[in-house]
Amino acid sequence: MRTPQRVPLSMCPGARGTSTTCAMGLSRKEQVFLAILGASGVSGLTALILLLVEATSVLLPTDIKFGIVFDAGSSHTSLFLYQWPADKENGTGVVSQALACQVEGPGISSYTSNPAQAGESLQGCLEEALVLIPEAQHRKTPMFLGATAGMRLLRQKNSSQARDIFAAVTQVLGRSPVDFWGAELLAGQDEGAFGWITVNYGLGTLVKYSFTGEWIQPPEETLVGALDMGGASTQITFVPGGPILDKSTQADFRLYGSNYSVYTHSYLCFGRDQMLSRLLVGLVQSRPAALLRHPCYLSGYQTTLALAPLYESPCVHTAPPLSLPQNLTVEGTGNPGACVSAIRELFNFSSCQGQEDCAFDGIYQPPLQGKFYAFSNFYHTFHFLNLTSGQSLSTVNTTIWEFCQRPWKLVETSYPGAGPLAARGTTVASGPCTSHPPAEGLTGFSEETGPSLEFESRVKRRCGHCWTLGYMLNLTGMIPADAPAQLWAVSYGVWVAKVVFMVLTLVAVVGAALVQLFWLQD
Repeated sequence: MRTPQRVPLSMCPGARGTSTTCAMGLSRKEQVFLAILGASGVSGLTALILLLVEATSVLLPTDIKFGIVFDAGSSHTSLFLYQWPADKENGTGVVSQALACQVEGPGISSYTSNPAQAGESLQGCLEEALVLIPEAQHRKTPMFLGATAGMRLLRQKNSSQARDIFAAVTQVLGRSPVDFWGAELLAGQDEGAFGWITVNYGLGTLVKYSFTGEWIQPPEETLVGALDMGGASTQITFVPGGPILDKSTQADFRLYGSNYSVYTHSYLCFGRDQMLSRLLVGLVQSRPAALLRHPCYLSGYQTTLALAPLYESPCVHTAPPLSLPQNLTVEGTGNPGACVSAIRELFNFSSCQGQEDCAFDGIYQPPLQGKFYAFSNFYHTFHFLNLTSGQSLSTVNTTIWEFCQRPWKLVETSYPGAGPLAARGTTVASGPCTSHPPAEGLTGFSEETGPSLEFESRVKRRCGHCWTLGYMLNLTGMIPADAPAQLWAVSYGVWVAKVVFMVLTLVAVVGAALVQLFWLQD
């Protein structure tokens, strides 16, 4: 019997009635080859269509910028490293703290006999900060040292010593790989104004992140005033209800796209340490004796102080009595009424008689309004007494009055660590009794006048050294922003489908080639 011949593929007519005959004429190998080839065509066409899907613009995360600020205070120096996204928010950086480092040793104003050591003391903290900054960004990182009331007093006392210390500090910091902006004496008004920025930034009254995922600006009515007591000076800053008549007390800022004008004044010699020294000198002058009974120290507390350093301060303008010995024994009596009377002697209220916008000593100050937050030494004192939860002024007054009448022995027992703190000069024995009267005397705070004064931990978290963060926030407005890099991309699902069909196309083509080369030839 004769075997039927296979119809060649090229001989299959295109007529409809012969299609079945042609299909039956293909071998199984040829059918597999055509199926693989068809699959590769469909897959390739699908991949091509996906390639034509419109891509969307995508912004990559911006780089992080850094800045270093040294706070050279009267008692010690601290370094703060700040960081913020390079694209900023409406012209101002959203700044966070990356490092806080306290320099070993006293404040730089104490290095009058060895100015070079003032500069060298900063090296340790600076090296810690440099480790956290990428080396490629060192030259772009600004660094500034601001000296506050301690150096202000030294310049008044001996300007050449102050210059030598600044020169030594500049020499050391100028050798660092970052962009050194200088070491300068920070004006009291700047210290107060930058502190006001930090307080309001920390409370979210300048800018805050909304639940919609956007940065928004709260109403101006939410802004608060700032009261900052340092070691040698106290600053008050707030937005008054009317125009600021004395333009020398006005500070202007542009932050997050809005303009702010604040009243600010720095009361030199009204910081905690200098007020305690002036108070002690006033008591010595009124009752010269080797044993001084101090109404602001707790009863039973006793200490010995060298007399000469008290009179060396530029804040003291009298000479010591010739009859007194070199050392003075101070004994507390715990009399809060007499303590308040003695402190009020440091304020000249009579010079403001007949003037509405006046605090004391003839100093211009607009009427207070709104809420105020106190920090630095104010916070430390009231935190010790657990008065940092928004208590009323009457509660604060009552608590302080009761505390100041307690015997020192009872305080040592009731407050663990009070004895060692007082021995190191932290003035637990006198601080609570002397901190609140200055707040009233400097500003006129009382429950009758309207403005409230609070001592809260939310401020403390950002205001250990309050002016530095405010300085950096203001500085970011002067540093050019970096626009985020832009890429074109498709959604994740489209990208995955594109890759899958491209891989399928490649596999199908390779499979068809293998079938053609090896299987069909067999």
